[in-house]
Amino acid sequence: MQEPTAVPLDPYAASLARKWMAAGALIRDAAGAVLLVDPVYKPQWEVPGGAVDAGESPLAACRREVAEELGLDRPVGRVLTVDWIPARPGWPDGLILLYDGGVLDPAQISAIRLPADELADWEFVDPDQVARWVPAPLGRQVAAALRALADGTVAYLEDGYPAS
Repeated sequence: MQEPTAVPLDPYAASLARKWMAAGALIRDAAGAVLLVDPVYKPQWEVPGGAVDAGESPLAACRREVAEELGLDRPVGRVLTVDWIPARPGWPDGLILLYDGGVLDPAQISAIRLPADELADWEFVDPDQVARWVPAPLGRQVAAALRALADGTVAYLEDGYPAS
């Protein structure tokens, strides 16, 4: 298949704001603990996931990131949260989608393999303790995702807080 030829953007399209996007997976064990990973390039733990590449859907990015980070190629479930993150110094605003990554059985847990150049460790953490391990907005997002999972809903957040 031939790659499409780049076409100049319509002037209006070229003027639109650009945002970054990331997608993560809320993965649990049979006891309900949340899987967190320890990136070698950041001081705090995260959920498995990462940046959405150009032309990639957030769902595909989530599945790709879980496969790259954990060595597990598994389907991703429904969106649990959409979190708008405001601009920070050196970063534009963006969106983080958190998907239901499902529950891992013991065989899947034992099959986890981390890329040494990206992740130092992984741990299942009690939901009540997640906020102690991750950046504050992500802690709020994980809590909202667990509620959305239980309620069968999707939560829209702004910097981890429910938007009204």
